[in-house]
Amino acid sequence: MKLYPKHLTKFASLLIIVSIAIIGGTISCVSPKTIVYFQGDSTRYSSQEITQKYIPKIQSNDILSIVVGSLSAEANEVFNTPNLFTTASTNYSVQGGAKVQPLGYLVDAQGNIEVPLVGKVKIGGLTTTDAADTLRVRLQNFLKEPSVIVRNLNFKISVLGEVRVPAVYVIPDEKITLPEVLSLAGDLTIYGNRSNVMIIREENGIRQYARLDLTSRDIFNSPYYYLHKNDVIYVEPVKAKMLDTDSRIRTVPLIVTIVGGISTLGILILNLTR
Repeated sequence: MKLYPKHLTKFASLLIIVSIAIIGGTISCVSPKTIVYFQGDSTRYSSQEITQKYIPKIQSNDILSIVVGSLSAEANEVFNTPNLFTTASTNYSVQGGAKVQPLGYLVDAQGNIEVPLVGKVKIGGLTTTDAADTLRVRLQNFLKEPSVIVRNLNFKISVLGEVRVPAVYVIPDEKITLPEVLSLAGDLTIYGNRSNVMIIREENGIRQYARLDLTSRDIFNSPYYYLHKNDVIYVEPVKAKMLDTDSRIRTVPLIVTIVGGISTLGILILNLTR
């Protein structure tokens, strides 16, 4: 049977429609219920009692910034010197590149720090506020009307998996929630599994694994809602991403073949219609 230009044109149109259908088939539909956070009742206003109140405590291997102030500027420098030195450290910034971190005071395995003139001071297990009060009392023997500010310099959280900016984040105020850290990471991608976010926590010689559902308001009552130092957050991909990726890999050769066929057919039509 002899093919005329009009027949070839119809065949080319059919190939284009088939290729569009194949490409469209590789795009998966996502249900709103799988991506909407904090689902619950539909009333415009509701309230919930806050039951989780996490107060971070100083632990071994913490690096503390201890800033001492008094009426004697010369004496202050003796105690603030460890905060002035810097050393190269692991990059915790999102942008990348080199970064320096204050050396500060390192808490040893027994929970002590070494303070100039004062000697060893046990502050392990205390809050930074209580530690500041403890140091203030000890420094009254050396300074007139001392003031002390204590901050934790290595309170960090790791975020991995299906988020826009996976990284290690240093938390300056030592208190942060799971949604806040995910916001720092640019939120979950569309392929992040919001109903099965893993938190890995190591405390007191025990490694804990917890899975949280961000689509439910029950997350606010979870003991993992407030993150602890060195927590690791892992957002796993939904099955749709793995299926979609596999589908794209399998269909790419077919799409290339179809596109190549359309191009060849187009050249043939152009030659026949001249």
